Amino acid sequence: MMRQKEKKKKGLSFPHVYIMFLLVMLFVVGLSWIVPSGEYERELDPETGVEHLNTEVFEYVANDNPIGFMDFFVALHNGVVQSADIIVMLLFASGALFILEKSGAIAAGIHALLKVAEGKEKFIIVSLLVLFATMGTIGFGEGGIPFIPLAMAVVMGMGYDRMTAFATSVVGLAIGFSAGAVNFYTTGVSQSIVGLPIYSGVGFRLISLLVFILISAVYVLRYANKTKADPTKSIVYEEYQVQLQNTEKAEYEEEAFTFPRKIALLGLVAVLVGSAYGAIKLGFGMPELSAVYAIYAVFLVIILKISPSEAAVTFGEGAARLLPTGLAIGFARSVMILMDQAKIIDTAVYSLSNLLDNTGTVITLLVLFLAVIFFNFFVVSGSGKAVILMPIMGPLGKILNINQQVMVVVYQFGDGFTNYLWPTSGGLMAALGMSNVNYGDWVKFSFKLFMLLHFAAFVLIVIANYLGLGPF
Repeated sequence: MMRQKEKKKKGLSFPHVYIMFLLVMLFVVGLSWIVPSGEYERELDPETGVEHLNTEVFEYVANDNPIGFMDFFVALHNGVVQSADIIVMLLFASGALFILEKSGAIAAGIHALLKVAEGKEKFIIVSLLVLFATMGTIGFGEGGIPFIPLAMAVVMGMGYDRMTAFATSVVGLAIGFSAGAVNFYTTGVSQSIVGLPIYSGVGFRLISLLVFILISAVYVLRYANKTKADPTKSIVYEEYQVQLQNTEKAEYEEEAFTFPRKIALLGLVAVLVGSAYGAIKLGFGMPELSAVYAIYAVFLVIILKISPSEAAVTFGEGAARLLPTGLAIGFARSVMILMDQAKIIDTAVYSLSNLLDNTGTVITLLVLFLAVIFFNFFVVSGSGKAVILMPIMGPLGKILNINQQVMVVVYQFGDGFTNYLWPTSGGLMAALGMSNVNYGDWVKFSFKLFMLLHFAAFVLIVIANYLGLGPF
């Protein structure tokens, strides 16, 4: 029986993200023989040195440099090199945050929060949801997965079922990552690609986060209260019966919330606020943001009294965790390199603009929103997908008179939620496996919630467009 299940899972598996990118690259090569090459006129901004499309002038051209056999594989190298500034920044951030994680400061902060709220079950559930949403909105994503079992132990210990416990943390990560107030992986990368100040529009994103939190909190609490009052309504009823027979609170190792750990967490807040301020007001780019995380890593070594050599090893381990993501970003860039060589990017923008020109802004936004959601099934990496889609969505927005900030919002809302729904998401599969939750049960619980969240997200997109959401 076990072997049959394993075979079934293997049959439903999807290619690794690298293979997906290679397949997309092959698809681009095929398109290069079908889609005519074309170019918009480009104008150089003398003040910034940045090229801008003149969307009024487009012409089809002959391509005198078709994609060759070596070009295909050279694009992989060039994609990583051209994405180096983004990749290095992610490696620095991941290395510094892993030092914080291994120090126990984050786990200690969770415990401290729960102690304050002891005896207030609903408050604890909402607090954990908000806490994980906060982690998500700063870009933790998969980085928040190690803390899910801890949160689940607490929620299940209060008498709620496994699905409530899992949803409390995972839904929090989903809504936080989607809102992306200071999420570099989606908001930051997208804004840098289209030339917006990084983390601009943060006020709108925080309001969006509050809307998502309200919807999710009501949904999760409604299920939690219903199943606690009547266990037969639990999606995992059979397991819940066994769980309720053991009424003792789940045991878990507690981390002391020492003064140095408090300072370390306050330092993280300072890093996030400082990064946002520097990006918006001081013109920080990737090098400066990398430097901020390098400084934070040194700060952690000093404040937590960690051996410099030990911290260096931990930093390397943390950076290594993001190396696969970094390569995915580079490979995504490879797709754009091939499209650029084939001169079909401008043709795609021109064709889409003509297709959507008379459809109305709301319908155009809906089509783009659904397109990102659909594409997320194949390429789950938020930053990698941004490298593919934003060079198309950015110019398209200019042609259709939709400002760049709104296009970024369309992208990030279309990207985030389904990271925790599509079966192609490695992060979701890891969280489910670590938490002993069945994927089918999770879809049964979360599908209506994600439909509500997507509806709310699109309403917010329309509002953002109506308000002409600006860079700040």
